[in-house]
This record gives sequence, C-alpha cells and structure tokens, in this order.
Amino acid sequence: MNKLSGEFIRLVGIMDELREKCPWDREQTVETLRSMTIEETYELADAVTEKNWKGIKEELGDLLLHILFYSRIAKEQQQFTLEEVLQGISEKLVTRHPHIYGDVNVENEEDVKKNWEKLKLKEGKKSVLSGVPVSLPATVKALRLQEKARQVGFEWENKEQVWQKVEEETNELHAAVAKGEREKIEDEFGDLIFSLINYARFLRIDPENALERTNKKFIDRFTKMENEALKQSKNLDEMTLEEMDAIWNTIKHRHTT
Repeated sequence: MNKLSGEFIRLVGIMDELREKCPWDREQTVETLRSMTIEETYELADAVTEKNWKGIKEELGDLLLHILFYSRIAKEQQQFTLEEVLQGISEKLVTRHPHIYGDVNVENEEDVKKNWEKLKLKEGKKSVLSGVPVSLPATVKALRLQEKARQVGFEWENKEQVWQKVEEETNELHAAVAKGEREKIEDEFGDLIFSLINYARFLRIDPENALERTNKKFIDRFTKMENEALKQSKNLDEMTLEEMDAIWNTIKHRHTT
C-alpha cells in the first residue's frame, strides 16, 4: 500500500468512526450537509481567488470529507457505496476521453470539449445546456451556458463582434431607462451583463473571479477610507462626498504607484 492509499483509507476509517460514535456526526443527513457543502465550496473559491495555497489545501480536505460523509450516509440508506462513486467517476473519465483511452483524434482543447458534449448527448442528455445546475450563481451560470452553446457552433467569430453586442445592449438599456419602463430596464440590464460576461470569455477572463477581485479591492479601500476618516476624528456620515472622494483617490493612488 502506498502512502496516498494509506492516507485515504485512514480518512475513510475516521469518517466511519465519527459516524458511529460522535453524536453530531450521527445526526447529519444529506439535507443538513447541503448548506455546509456550499459554504465549504465558497471557502475554496475564496482561497483560489486569493491564491492562498495553504487555504486551498485545507478547503480541499474539507470537501473531501464531505464526499466521504455523503457516501457513508448513502451506504446506510442502501443507495450506493464509496466504491461505486469512485468506480463511476473513473468510468466516466475513461468514456469521456476517447482521445486518450480510444481511437479518437483531437487537435486542441476545443475538440476535446466538443467531443465531451457529444458524448453527454449520447448518454441521454436532452440538451447541451441541461448539464448546467439551476442553482449556480447567475454570473457563473451565464458563463457555463455560453461555453456549452459554443460547443455546437453557436458562437461569435471574434471579440470585436462581441464588443459590438455589448455596445448594442448598452444603447438598448439607455433607451429603456429613458422610457422609465422598469421591467424592460431589468431585461436590458441582464442582457448587458450577459454580453459583458461573453466578452470576458473571449478575453479568457473569469468574470466571477474578476468581479470578486473588485469586491475585495472595494472592501480594502473602503475600510482604509474609514480608518483615514477616524484619524481626522470624523465618521464617514459626517463628511461630504467630495471629502470622502479625496481620501478615496489618495488611497487608490497609493496602490497604483
């Protein structure tokens, strides 16, 4: 037994022991685990955004524990076993990579993705979009929908065309705002965001990660602005917008020089 196998078996054993002996672990169900799994996934996403490799390692461990936990509960419910989970993903990977484990030839990453979607349709998927989870955050979902549609050729030819679409949607949003039609404004705003996400995809930028980086930057600068105001014995709500903007620009300048 190699070290990797030994550590995996050890973790499975700990999970089994906790399930049998720990009052908290005994009470958990797939339903109670769900929200915690979502939280752990977001914690991993935060670590990735921050390029925190120590954090990534820790969060991967937490997620691995959740996988074992779900599998243990499923075994108790006589639904499936951990072995079947491992067997299933191994067989899926082999089947979905005929260019590695078969005689299919591919030239690049795009060929791999197209073959993947074709195989999923052969497996019973009714639409190339059906594999996108309903509960995904809207930004992530938009990106995944666009990537899926691309695999069947529903795609712009270049980023310039996509930017033209962004400008078109911007004009339509301005027109809706001018008319004051709230529902139409929301529709056009959504179309504009969708187009910007598409443009980000053509730039090979993850729009969710880009927006989160901006969120973190805003939090950092706003917090520094609050601290700077306190040094002046003021609270932000006692300052004019011009005063706050002056502090903001000073902080921004520090981080760009």
